Amino acid sequence: MRDSMREGGTVLTGARVVQPAGTVEDARLTVADGRIASVTPADAAPQAPGEPRDDGGPAAVDLSGHWIVPGFVDIHVHGAGGASFSGGTHEQARTVIDTHRAHGTTTMLASTVTGDLDDLARQAGVLAELAEDGELAGIHFEGPFISPHRCGAHQPALLRDPEPADVRKLVEAGRGQTRMLTLAPELPGGLDSVRLLADSGVIAAVGHTDSSYDAVREAVEAGATVATHLFNAMPALGHRAPGPVAALLEDERVTVELINDGVHLHPAVLQLAFRRAGSGRVAFITDAMGAAGMGDGRYPLGPMEVDVQDGVARLVDGGSIAGSTLTLDTAFRRAVTVDRLPVGDAVEALSATPAKVLGAYDRIGSLEPGKDADLVVLDAGFALVGIMRKGAWIVEPGS
Repeated sequence: MRDSMREGGTVLTGARVVQPAGTVEDARLTVADGRIASVTPADAAPQAPGEPRDDGGPAAVDLSGHWIVPGFVDIHVHGAGGASFSGGTHEQARTVIDTHRAHGTTTMLASTVTGDLDDLARQAGVLAELAEDGELAGIHFEGPFISPHRCGAHQPALLRDPEPADVRKLVEAGRGQTRMLTLAPELPGGLDSVRLLADSGVIAAVGHTDSSYDAVREAVEAGATVATHLFNAMPALGHRAPGPVAALLEDERVTVELINDGVHLHPAVLQLAFRRAGSGRVAFITDAMGAAGMGDGRYPLGPMEVDVQDGVARLVDGGSIAGSTLTLDTAFRRAVTVDRLPVGDAVEALSATPAKVLGAYDRIGSLEPGKDADLVVLDAGFALVGIMRKGAWIVEPGS
């Protein structure tokens, strides 16, 4: 293993490599200059151009009995490692990034929680710097433009209607790095703000909403394309009042976020979403707060406090579920071992689909030549044993 990063690149052999067209058994995956050079069956010839050579180049890393999947992409994550993106410092943000990377998330948006507009703008300045440096894929504002009836773990006193001028202020605070904003479209200014976001190239996400079925359909027509943690913080699916869930699930233009931690969703509900939307429209997210990667205890979530017991995060005041303590390696393993999803579907939901949401599928989200060498190595039981980002090991197999 120690020779796998010698001059010339990296060669990984013997693993099952999951690609969009299917799984390559006993594969040979080569990395050069931070990108994937080739993925071929081990006995294939000739050697691909630019592939590191075995003669004088790196020794091959034998990963027989393992899986190699694309690096995970999380478009909704608030914290980890005892820190939060809402902490407003580089140090806290760096802790969150490093913690999730150690669990296989090679690309992530930084999600904020409801706060004063000026405070959110200051947080955005810090996060924009990290995005400009390539450490983050951008910023996701979750609140304050959400329904007081479905606010969940957001401070009710800080909520406000999505007036387009206020929405624009947050978009501009991100200095071109604002990628997504969650709002409740039924609120005054909601549809106009959805249009503003769409026209600005920012993803308008429907969430923390008390909308009717028809109001959500209007929002999608106006340009909304993501459902923020579908089923959670919105009215339940009803046979006379189908509400947001039906409208978001049925529209092919909408990608639905799901939190697959066994707490936020019953397995039957997750299966329902997959059967209706398919893996091409499902993005597994963590919605993780500061306790991810940590133990039980008390943690801040924006201006609020959260108690974590048995891995479940709830507000100290009121007891509402407050994000998760999930990491995406756990979400992947649960998807294939508990939910019994095909490995290819799990890969799509954790990597390809969220990469497409970000408009970054040309660079990340699958193990294809020319793309960034972001990958996760899993053992036969789907436990994480290795992580590579842009061709450099974050966790080296066998280390």
